[in-house]
Amino acid sequence: MRILLTGGCGFIGSAVIRHIIKATNHTVLNVDCMTYAASEETVENAPDSGRYEFARANIVNGSEMSRLFETFRPHAVMHLAAESHVDRSIDGPGVFIQTNVVGTYSLLEAARKYWLTLDKADREAFRFHHISTDEVFGALEPNDPPFTETTPYDPRSPYSASKASSDHLVRAWYHTYGLPTFVTNTTNNYGIWHFPEKLIPLITINAIEGKDLPVYGDGANVRDWLFVEDHAEALVKAVENGVPGETYAIGARQPRTNLEVVKTICKVLDELSPDAQGPRERLIRFVTDRPGHDFRYEIDPTHAEKALDWKAKHDFETGIRRTVQWYLDNRDWWEAIRARRYTGNRLGTAAE
Repeated sequence: MRILLTGGCGFIGSAVIRHIIKATNHTVLNVDCMTYAASEETVENAPDSGRYEFARANIVNGSEMSRLFETFRPHAVMHLAAESHVDRSIDGPGVFIQTNVVGTYSLLEAARKYWLTLDKADREAFRFHHISTDEVFGALEPNDPPFTETTPYDPRSPYSASKASSDHLVRAWYHTYGLPTFVTNTTNNYGIWHFPEKLIPLITINAIEGKDLPVYGDGANVRDWLFVEDHAEALVKAVENGVPGETYAIGARQPRTNLEVVKTICKVLDELSPDAQGPRERLIRFVTDRPGHDFRYEIDPTHAEKALDWKAKHDFETGIRRTVQWYLDNRDWWEAIRARRYTGNRLGTAAE
């Protein structure tokens, strides 16, 4: 299979590329415009495989997307390119609308025009796989059942609203034009090569450096955590076997409060690299909550597990241990980011 994948130098996209190259015979074209959060190193040895190509291009540019479809001639699209950090969407929502909504529209139209040129068999086999988030479903209260594929949309942040918009576009192109699209929604991912603005890498790096560990509010907000390599495996199974018009909610059944996450990181790091100053929990600082902070996300992945013959392999503690060890072993990567692209400063305070 020839897969045109967008956002392949980002966190989840690069994990998918690594999985494709290591575990399949597929060929992939990585389309990435290389925003602040992208790193070429994340695809590791993919360029040496003979089954990897890279195009630096912005999905908003419809004519460039059409050119890539014509030259690469994919059998499937995996659309991961997105602005994804809620805090940044609070500070500057415009780029989220441009990339996540306009970019998805441009990619859909390029895919549709290319798809119409295919013969009947190739049209039927073609897939447009849109990767989305559970945040489009809004927030859960403590005793609410987890999200499923049929949960109504109720986005609360500029980020989740932009992703909800893109999900609706993808489904509209299926129902209106017959383009064989489907959607996967996932919960919070974590793991290696994660840009250090998100909770787990930020806390891990700050703890390594002996800096304050900021926790929003009282730390009681709950997220369902999925190790990125498990998610990558699920996404590849989805593009191989996904049914047009379907939705697959992908999760690991591992909810934790933010405070539990931070304390787990501290415990693991204290074991792997003890600090002479004492346990890292001493560094936890509770800070003003972010505006509109959703209380809880959690996914029931029953349908996806059965339909895709997939289940997350890593429990949270194992995944965190692998993640923390990776950040200890790869200081050069994140120290360069800290020096030039993101210093670890607080984001998402525009509404305060």
